[in-house]
Amino acid sequence: MKSPMEKTAREIAARVRENGHLAYFAGGCVRDIVRGETPKDFDIVTDATPEMVQRLFSRTYAVGAHFGVILVVENGFQFEVATFRSDDAYVDGRHPSAVHFSSPEEDAKRRDFTINGMFYDPVAEKVIDFVGGRADIEVKLVRAIGDPAQRFAEDRLRMLRAVRFATVLDYKIDNQTWGALVANAVSINEISAERIREELVRIFLSPNRTRGWDLLDSSGLMRAILPEIDAMKGCAQPEQFHPEGDVFEHTRLMLQFLPEKVSVPLVFAVLLHDVAKPRMATVDNTGRIRFNEHDRIGAEMTEEIMRRLRCSGAEIDATVEMVRQHMVFKDVPKMRIAKLKRFMARPTFEDELELHRVDCEGSHRMLDNYEFLLRKREEFANEPIIPPPLVRGDDLIALGLKPGPKFREILDAVETGQLEGTLRTSEEALEWVKHEYGLGEGGRTQ
Repeated sequence: MKSPMEKTAREIAARVRENGHLAYFAGGCVRDIVRGETPKDFDIVTDATPEMVQRLFSRTYAVGAHFGVILVVENGFQFEVATFRSDDAYVDGRHPSAVHFSSPEEDAKRRDFTINGMFYDPVAEKVIDFVGGRADIEVKLVRAIGDPAQRFAEDRLRMLRAVRFATVLDYKIDNQTWGALVANAVSINEISAERIREELVRIFLSPNRTRGWDLLDSSGLMRAILPEIDAMKGCAQPEQFHPEGDVFEHTRLMLQFLPEKVSVPLVFAVLLHDVAKPRMATVDNTGRIRFNEHDRIGAEMTEEIMRRLRCSGAEIDATVEMVRQHMVFKDVPKMRIAKLKRFMARPTFEDELELHRVDCEGSHRMLDNYEFLLRKREEFANEPIIPPPLVRGDDLIALGLKPGPKFREILDAVETGQLEGTLRTSEEALEWVKHEYGLGEGGRTQ
């Protein structure tokens, strides 16, 4: 059964056809159709000019009219409708100096990879393949169309896209395409940080993320984009805690133990939780390797790296908190109940618990503290981990206390008693405050 989006895409193509023009589906949606997958979106190509397309539809936006691209909005869905084109030389590693409207065959030949270079005729229900995309899907191969070095020179991001497709689809990269990728990897930073980040996120959110890590590493893209991760290679760790090897291998192993679905902060916290170890490594007088303060310095480095990649503020804040706190997990069995509850009530705790689990799985395999926290989570599950306060600021004012630093001290002390079960009602808590802080009439100490 066709989705509402696909039905609308077919209606748009049909209307273009009724007006005497070709109209095909193009790109990723055709790859999905050939692979028997449901497309997530539909792009349409045509021999109609942008002006003609705009005349045919009531709601359009000229998002890339210079490149022949018109955004058509129908039934609440957005579709890019592009005129078949060929490109002149690319001047900035991303944009052609000029475009010319052309034929379907020429349009296919300017695209990035054969698996993305096919068209689909929704009327005849047939694939139009000028570039051998179907054959490469058959053998699970990412192959550049034409000369790979030229394709990568036109748009440097295509190198990361090759890794992303090989990761997400679990395809091999064609030898000639791979050779050109390795030869040009250092030039990836000619591309904007936003576009690089977007591809990295898609690679590391994939369940096949370890393959993405390996391809980024062996291609040289990792070294170019994230030199701080490349620096983990050869950074030795104490064998009794890290039998798996150096920091680089430890981080790679952690990716393998993650569940299929992960958040951006969690996967970045895995990548960067030990990022400061190469910088902080020392050997003490017993000969043991130590990484004192690698959590604090790692949090600073994580913020710097994620800002460089133009990550969102919310993603940066969450990841930095997780890196900063990841060593605290070794102390949880010794925490007082109030401190433990506050630790577990933080918004990043669930992802941090997963980070701790894979940190252990990817090293000494001791999950005692993880299992302790699972038991505590169950134990605390019947009521809010941080319940509504027994005493509020208004109550302290009513006792005659003026707002100030003492307020926070008293409210924190009451919350501690409440979390530890020594204070259970507001009346009990107010009596405790009066007694503990010597408050009498008018807030004066007795």
